[in-house]
Amino acid sequence: MPMPTEERVSQLVAGLVERRGFDLEGVEISTAGKRADAQARVQVIVDSDASDLDSIATLSAELSARLDDAGDFGETPYLLEVTTPGTDRPLTADRHWHRARGRKVRVALRDGVQPPEGAATFEARVGALTGDSVALVLGGKHDPHRVTVPLADIASAVVQVEFSPPGARELELAGGVVPGRPAPGQEDAVDVADAAQSSPARATPNARHQSITASDSPTEGIVE
Repeated sequence: MPMPTEERVSQLVAGLVERRGFDLEGVEISTAGKRADAQARVQVIVDSDASDLDSIATLSAELSARLDDAGDFGETPYLLEVTTPGTDRPLTADRHWHRARGRKVRVALRDGVQPPEGAATFEARVGALTGDSVALVLGGKHDPHRVTVPLADIASAVVQVEFSPPGARELELAGGVVPGRPAPGQEDAVDVADAAQSSPARATPNARHQSITASDSPTEGIVE
C-alpha cells in the first residue's frame, strides 16, 4: 500500500490543528532506508502565539489517533513528530513577523531595492508589523535606531540564534518580545528536562509516536 502524500496528511490533520489553536506550517514525510518495510517519518510542523510542551504533547496524541483512524499508512510503521518551526525557518507570512517581534533576523532585500543604510543584506531586530511594512531596529546595542521597511522589499528573513541578551533600548524600540515566546539570548539555556516531564506518547502496533517541540536552540526538546 503506497504511503499517503504530504497533501493528504495535511488534509487529515488541518482541521484538528486549527481547532486546537495552532497554525499548520507544513507536513513532511520521509522514509528511513529503501526496504519495503522501512519506517516512515511524518513531521507535522505547527505554531501558535504561545506554544508550550504540554499543548504540543496533547496535540501529538490527538494527531496520532487521527492518523491511525484514517488508516492511510496501512501496515507501514511510522514515526510521528509534531514540531514547532526552528530558527532557520524563513519569515514568509504576517503571523511569522508578529511572532518574531523582538528577535534578531538576517534580512536580504530584493535586487534593486535601496537599503535603509549600508548593505542590502543585514541583521536587525524585528519590531511591530503595521500594514504592509515592518519596523526593524538597526545598530545593535551600541546605536539602536528604528527604520521601516516594506515587506515587498524583503527577499528573505531568517531568525538568528543569539547567545547574549540584547540591549534594553534595542529591545524597547522593537516593542519587546511577544508574550509566551523565549527571550532573546536564552537559546543556550533550553531545559530539555521539562520535555521529559510532559505526557508520554502512545505506542500502537503500527507506529511509535513521538512529540518534538523545536525550540530556539540548536538542540530540540523532545517529548517521548
